[in-house]
Parts: sequence; C-alpha cells; structure tokens
Amino acid sequence: MPAAYLIRATTLCTLLAAATLAAASLAPAPLAAQSPPPAPAALASRLTRLLDTLAAADRFAGVVLLAKEGRPVFERAYGLADREKGRPNDLGTRFNLGSINKLFTTIAIRQLAAAGTLQLDSTLAYAWPDYPNPDVARRVTIRQLLEHRSGVDGDIFAAPASGNRAALRRLRDFLPLFVDAPLAFAPGTQQRYSNAGYVVLGLLIERVTGQPYYDYVREHVYAPAGMTQTAHDAKDSLAPNTAIPYTRGWPAAPESTPARRADDELPGRGSSAGGGYSNATDLLRFIRAARAGKIPGAPVGRGFGVAGGTRGVNSVIESGLPGGYDLIVLTNLDPPAAQRVAREVRGWLGARE
Repeated sequence: MPAAYLIRATTLCTLLAAATLAAASLAPAPLAAQSPPPAPAALASRLTRLLDTLAAADRFAGVVLLAKEGRPVFERAYGLADREKGRPNDLGTRFNLGSINKLFTTIAIRQLAAAGTLQLDSTLAYAWPDYPNPDVARRVTIRQLLEHRSGVDGDIFAAPASGNRAALRRLRDFLPLFVDAPLAFAPGTQQRYSNAGYVVLGLLIERVTGQPYYDYVREHVYAPAGMTQTAHDAKDSLAPNTAIPYTRGWPAAPESTPARRADDELPGRGSSAGGGYSNATDLLRFIRAARAGKIPGAPVGRGFGVAGGTRGVNSVIESGLPGGYDLIVLTNLDPPAAQRVAREVRGWLGARE
C-alpha cells in the first residue's frame, strides 16, 4: 500500500492516495489528547526502546528529533547512511524528503498569489498562455492543481526519450513525460494525487518569477527559516553527508528482503513534486519559523503534518502535536520506516487522526 501523510492546516487542502512518490491527505484534522501527554523524559525512554528494537531488526535507519515548545528533547541517529562504506547516519545527515517538497511548492504558490502575481482561481492558460497542452490549460485552475483536483495525469517516474533518468535535471525535462496525456477526469469533479500537477506548479513559479524553481524556494522559503542544509542537489553532486536510499522492493517486497541501493532509480535532480534534501535540524528551523510567521504562505495555527515516501525514502514532519511537541523522522529505507515511528508517537501523545 502507498504511504500516507496528513497536514493539519486550514490553508491547505485534502489530497488523496498516490501509488508512487507519496500518498497524501492535507485536510484539517482535529487533535484530541485523551489524557495528559507524557513528560519529555518518558517519551524519550519510549522512543529509545522502540528505535533500538527497530534498528536492531534493520527496520529503521535514520534520524529522529522530538522537540517540545521548539526545543529538542530527543535527538538520535541510527543505522548507516552508506552501507557499502560503513558510514553511519548522524544528526546532521541529509535525507531525501520525497513529497515533503510539495509543501514548499504550495508555500511558494501562495506567496505569489498573496502578492497578486498569480490568481488561484484563474485557469492555467491565463498565467501560461502557451502551455503545450491547450485543452488542459484552458480547463484547469491553479487552485485545482494545488488541491489535486485538476485531472492532470501522467507518470513523472517514467524514463525520458533518452532512456536515462539521470538526464532529468530541470523541471522542464519532466514536462514531456506527461504533458500530452489527456485529463484523467473533468477538473474539479474528483480528487486524485498528481505529482505531474506539482511539476506544472513548479514550472509556473519559474514562468512568473523568471527564476529557477530551486532558486525561488531557496530565497523565499528556506532562507527566511535559516535552512542552510536544504536544497535540490543533483544526484551526481550530493553533499558528502547525504544518506543513500536503500530499498527492499517497496511496495511489494516484505521487510525481510535484503536491502539494496535505490539511488539508480532517482532522477538526475528532484522536482517541485519532491526529491529535495534536508536534515532534522533544518526542518525544526522550518517548523519554528512557520510558527513565528516568518515564512509567508506557510501553515500556521494548530500545526501540520506532512510526509513523503518512495523506494528508499520515507520522511515525516509532525508539528503542533498535543503537549506542544514536534516530531521529525527521516529515513533512508522504504515506507513505512518513518511513518511507523510517527504513528507510535502520535498514539503516545493521544493525537487523533
């Protein structure tokens, strides 16, 4: 089954399942503490027992950071970032975020809408008159792309005409993989997770700002939060302290299957739909900056939860949990390696889905 994530933020919308990079739902979801949340020391003890057990069984490798009121109360790294070289994960290790990058793309679009540069309820054609598929452009709105209600379909995980996925290094390189596909349904009539739709949003950001998508989110999302270790690195120029993804053949293979490297399945560079890199410290900076209102367009209020996953990638951010807790789980193993941990912590805190 595909992985899933939740965002509890009224500024974001409901997303449904995806069978590839991540499955998502972004709807307001009430949180209710059934009893007072455990104290930090008790939570740290539970997390230690859980993670030691999972790591010993090779069911977890990565970093877990638990914070209360924005201050870390538990930070530990497990397993290997590079199994061939025996390099361990550490607290600074950068992990592929999968679809968590869609949150940053959403923030960028909302910033441009707030500035009047984009109109969320205008058609794609209004902002991008020469979009290569005119039928899609005149029928789909920007808001529908954000909400996965556009009907834009197609497989961004396919190989390009060259047969070499390493050649996918710019957002426009992904466009031929899906641009000619007909709409999967009439816009606004259904909700179906669309990675392709978020590539379109990234290209739209480039079109209206005149900047590469990667530069825009660095300047307008990462920089205001002080996120210095977050970027869409090219696959052949990753920072030294980056975890290599390992897969057992998700989603079909059992967790007892030996893990193998999965980086050969990644594109040359991630996109506005996912595939950037970050570490736990930077993501906590993001949570704190969003909560403080330092990032226009970011989710505020009760908090949010977001995750991403594909082969060798599973990451979760949970902000605003009962008791003032925030949780970041980053792994270089298949789903549900991170989501399993997050689910346990949510249960301990009495958080309701």
